[in-house]
Amino acid sequence: MDIDTLRVIFRVIEFFFTVYLLAYILFMILAVTVGAVTLYEQRINKIGMKEIERDYFVPVSIIIPAHNERVTVCDTVKSLLKLDYQIYEIIVVDDGSTDGTAELVQSCFNMQKITRPLRRTIDCGHETGIWVTYEHGRAITLISKVNGGKADALNAGINASEYPYVLCMDADSMLQNDSLRNIAAKVIEEDDVLAVGGMIRIINSVTLKDGFVAEYKLPESLVQCMQVLEYDRSFLASRILFDKFNGNLIISGAFGLFQKAFLLDIGGYSTDTMGEDMELVVRMHAFARANRIPYKIRYAPDAVCWSQAPSTLRDLCRQRRRWHIGLFQSISRHRGMLFDLRYGALSFVSFVYFSVYELFSPYIETFGVISIALAFRLRIVNMQSMTELLLMYMLLSALMGITAFFSRVMSMELHLSKRDILKAVLVSFVENIGLRTLLFWTRFTALIGYNKKKNDWGTIKRHRYNGMDESEDDEK
Repeated sequence: MDIDTLRVIFRVIEFFFTVYLLAYILFMILAVTVGAVTLYEQRINKIGMKEIERDYFVPVSIIIPAHNERVTVCDTVKSLLKLDYQIYEIIVVDDGSTDGTAELVQSCFNMQKITRPLRRTIDCGHETGIWVTYEHGRAITLISKVNGGKADALNAGINASEYPYVLCMDADSMLQNDSLRNIAAKVIEEDDVLAVGGMIRIINSVTLKDGFVAEYKLPESLVQCMQVLEYDRSFLASRILFDKFNGNLIISGAFGLFQKAFLLDIGGYSTDTMGEDMELVVRMHAFARANRIPYKIRYAPDAVCWSQAPSTLRDLCRQRRRWHIGLFQSISRHRGMLFDLRYGALSFVSFVYFSVYELFSPYIETFGVISIALAFRLRIVNMQSMTELLLMYMLLSALMGITAFFSRVMSMELHLSKRDILKAVLVSFVENIGLRTLLFWTRFTALIGYNKKKNDWGTIKRHRYNGMDESEDDEK
């Protein structure tokens, strides 16, 4: 192959990656701008209105799947007892824990064993015992079952639930006092809402008191600090933008409200995927469109759930590997929705974004790096223009991260020290290069041998809330 032919090939490749990067930059600018404006309007409306007590509530069953979560599960349940909401129950589903999670919950809330059978509207694993208590002002139910994975535990909780809406959350998460009220408001205020996702924020180094933030500061750990900015950019940008056209494909497993009847219609959570949260939402879209059911899947940025982030690189890489496998399973299982006119913007915007910039980005970017290296070796690429484009991409990405972070801080009226303000700015640049580079290899290799232990909960170190130093290795 002569040099002229190679030059043409690399010109085409250069054009492709220029369009690829510019499209992502423009998308992020649009998404963060829309997100920031939405939060600003939300804050202004809140300030300009008197506090109105809502007289209408939808009864909600809160489901907490747990596997070896004794470090955090009782604190999580105690925090739920303080929610500003009228009608709700709490269901903890212990999925075959080996660390005494079930026994701890029983003793912590003085629960009594009952002989009530678990109805199986949705298939789920066999229960080994059911305990209840009404001593704390709310019905708290504990279901102990054989190990079957998180999705199976959630299905058991749905079967046991008494109310028409279920809220699924993690055992290492805590809701703000008004979070359940804010997320349920979407169901009350709009018709045909099947599901609502909330905002996930990282609780590491944050102190909550009476269900609200008493002290907010960035984590000392660089790994955790980078995740704070990453979460804010993700939840502020794409989810608020996609919400504008009913295009969200993900409701985080840490905090999501669902119409129970619809979950029963579609068979609950899929137990053969690592990304049960995304797969469920994509299947909800597909089922509603196929059956011409009017529906909305909403996002409530003012409904905040505080969740623990991995504290070590090892745990972080494990988590992101599972996420990427779950993304692959969801996209591949519902690949027929891609470029299908019946799905409109959901297909041509949401599906394209998650396919190109999330699922296949490690492989696209690897091809780009190899191509640039070869072109540089052969001296047939304009390195100055490519370097300028990459620098612009990294700079704008960092600025988008900073904008997202401070928009969220302002919307929640959080106080930041000067040290944390400077730290956020500096870490935004480090995160843009360091964290993405680190996770690049994790995502690139995620699909190698992914069938092994595909329903395993994974392992992550848990810590007590509010600065307590007691910790132990727990499985999630």
